[in-house]
Amino acid sequence: MASPSFNGDKYRSYLHGEEEKNTKWRFGSAPNYDVVDKLFEEGRTKVWPPGSLEEKVQNLVKTWEMEMFHKTCFEDYKSVDPNNYTFSLNGRKPITLEEKRKLGGGYNSFMQTSLPEKYRGYNPAEETVESSHIAFTKAFPRGFALEVVHVYSGPPVIVYKFRHWGYMEGPFKSHAPTGDLVELYGIAIFETTGPPVIVYKFRHWGYMEMEGPFKGHAPTGGLVEFFGMAILEEDEEKKIVLVRFFYDRGEIPGGLLKGTKIDSSAFC
Repeated sequence: MASPSFNGDKYRSYLHGEEEKNTKWRFGSAPNYDVVDKLFEEGRTKVWPPGSLEEKVQNLVKTWEMEMFHKTCFEDYKSVDPNNYTFSLNGRKPITLEEKRKLGGGYNSFMQTSLPEKYRGYNPAEETVESSHIAFTKAFPRGFALEVVHVYSGPPVIVYKFRHWGYMEGPFKSHAPTGDLVELYGIAIFETTGPPVIVYKFRHWGYMEMEGPFKGHAPTGGLVEFFGMAILEEDEEKKIVLVRFFYDRGEIPGGLLKGTKIDSSAFC
């Protein structure tokens, strides 16, 4: 799994460094996550131990999300296998990176819906990657933070529960900001290449008997034991080849359309 680079961003790999010197960024340069990381650190419900499976999964998801939203060339993606990657939302037919681009990229693949167009608070059919980026960054000026709240299985098939949240402190589609918390919970499956991560609990024990004094202390004959957890992971780079998300996509526009209708030019 991708591990944090600690070269300008402690949660995301493949964002800074020599290997990114030729990366083509959607908005001209590498994104800065300082503001949304502050929101994440202030609002997260879980603080995972360094090196834990949960932390590794969370960093992988943040890295994947960064590449999907900010890198324009498939060959610059390092967390996924561009030739075999597919994405699916709520059981829909999986789509490739090229098909995802045809949907408009950005938020559009996450906001797919079968609702008639007149009922869509956000209509991905009318949005581009640029217009969707503007709409959501205006609505969430402090960002839309992500945390992993539970990991059900590790690589090669990662299953996890996530939470996305932000505060509507800007307008959205001619609706006034409310300042309210907008949040979303869901389940995701990431399938990766490479060998699995093995997580196990172990027990070590022995008896301190007559033949075994220790550091000047007499043997007791008693049982000495301890329990612990360990993670075994092969040192092989993993690439994401399959992504499946399951969540109520209506939670996002539902939380952003509560404000009164306004003249959108007042917020330009």
